[in-house]
Amino acid sequence: MCGIAGLMMRDGSAPKDAVLDRLITALGHRGPDGSGRHIAGDTALLQTRLAIIDLTTGDQPLYEPGGAALVANGEIYNYIELKAAMPDTPFRTASDCEAALFLYRRDGVQYAKALRGMYSIAIHDPTAGGSLVLSRDPFGIKPLYYVETPSAFAFASEPGALIKAGLIDPKLDEEARDTFLQLQFSCGRDLPLKGIKRVLPGETLIVRQGRIVERHRLPALPQGGPEPITEAEALARLDDALRDSVRVHQRSDVPYGMFLSGGIDSSAILRIMADLNDAPVVAFTAGFDGTTVQDERSHARMLAKRLGAQHEEVSFGQKDFNQLLPRIAAAIDDPTADYAVLPSWALAERAAQDLKVVLCGEGGDELFGGYGRYRSVLRPWWMGGKSIRGKGVFDRLGVLRDVSSTWRDSIAGREASDSMDGLNRLQAAQATDCQDWLPNDLLVKLDRCLMAHGLEGRTPFLDPVVAQAAFRLPDVLKIREGRGKWILRKWLDQHLPEADAFARKRGFTVPVGAWIKSDAARLGAAVARQDCIAEIAHPDRVIALFKAADKKREGQAAWVLLFYALWHKAWIERVDPHSATTLEALEAA
Repeated sequence: MCGIAGLMMRDGSAPKDAVLDRLITALGHRGPDGSGRHIAGDTALLQTRLAIIDLTTGDQPLYEPGGAALVANGEIYNYIELKAAMPDTPFRTASDCEAALFLYRRDGVQYAKALRGMYSIAIHDPTAGGSLVLSRDPFGIKPLYYVETPSAFAFASEPGALIKAGLIDPKLDEEARDTFLQLQFSCGRDLPLKGIKRVLPGETLIVRQGRIVERHRLPALPQGGPEPITEAEALARLDDALRDSVRVHQRSDVPYGMFLSGGIDSSAILRIMADLNDAPVVAFTAGFDGTTVQDERSHARMLAKRLGAQHEEVSFGQKDFNQLLPRIAAAIDDPTADYAVLPSWALAERAAQDLKVVLCGEGGDELFGGYGRYRSVLRPWWMGGKSIRGKGVFDRLGVLRDVSSTWRDSIAGREASDSMDGLNRLQAAQATDCQDWLPNDLLVKLDRCLMAHGLEGRTPFLDPVVAQAAFRLPDVLKIREGRGKWILRKWLDQHLPEADAFARKRGFTVPVGAWIKSDAARLGAAVARQDCIAEIAHPDRVIALFKAADKKREGQAAWVLLFYALWHKAWIERVDPHSATTLEALEAA
């Protein structure tokens, strides 16, 4: 795990050291264990390292005899198999990313087809017309952004690094902002920072003379509709896939643990980790003190005790909300107003005191059909069926001045594309979520919260082996009797009956509405006074919205406006929030 960045100048000149220094400094939190750089002609590659595997000889950049150089962020889980398949290749280190470099020499720009892992990779090849090759894993677990300026092409693991290096002035992309307001995240290649683009999940870009000349893309999910398979066959295949994925995701030369919510996904990971490890698994669970909202600490505590895990409970309350929210909003430079950023931040801060790696349950709902919206997709419209994300956060609240009619265009386009690829309705909804919601919300949240604390997150469900076992299952093995993730529940029921896998979802709701409501008058007025809010919303209605934040829809909308105002303050207005409370940050000039 690390941060990567680089430059390719359009006029053939060498990148300036001052810019490279600023990029490395901006990514220092992602890699506190060292840094490296490669400069050749018009191109520079940079890396800041968080040492996880091969602690003594895994520094980057890496080089191969043909002259190509590589920097990478992530882990390659089939490194041993790849190395064995290339016996004549002169591997010089134990770094798993070295396999990608030699695959590139063997397979050219299609090299990523052979990789199993989470990664963002940059390769500079002086022998191929000075090409710069950028690749991102198919699920988009590892982030990668780029900007094209009149003088250079630049890329980095975080958009904020491109701003801090002076490569682009922060301006607002209003269309992406409108999508963010309604969905809590933005879609596709564009984010609310104008001019900064995402390398899409599974995409490989080829850049020459500072211009993108080719794009290739790998799918995250296996192709085709549901395949016939019995329940017993599905359970056996799932067991093999989960155990294999957790095993390779545990590969580490430093201490590791996991985040345990007490839900189906993390409970399954804990079960397998307990089987694979002799020492007690270290498991962290978040909860909310001083509120009546239900959390899952007691259930997680019981499961941890049953499996002999070392259980650590982490609290997040009203005081933390007031004091940490400006810093959290500033860390999420690609904004996602997912309130799960709050417990994720607290868990990461605590886990980083003892560990460098945590396994997490992201991806289980998307692959196994866990969300309630998937059950709605299966119903015809006259029985209440509807498209996923058909309604925006602010629909019918009367708060925004102009509710854009285009905010859902990218989601609608994705749904149409997926439905034409031979997928059934449930698969198309799952695939849509895997294209945008997963990489641009859940995985951004996970990456920024963990990397802000020098912690690597790993997601065993987001593995091609698990996707192969899950995505093409018949609908009835995903959703049955009104419950999603049916086959995963069945597996957990067999292997950990105490998890009560078929119980109705206990729920995990962060009480942001209650926290906002407790100081609604001051918060609402402070948010309404922000220029970035006044230009999109009616100030008096914003104030009324905050006073009604104890209601579900109003609370969600108030949270989005509050998060957006703090994000805008940090990244568009460039006000440092790190020593400020929420109210102080809003009032800062």
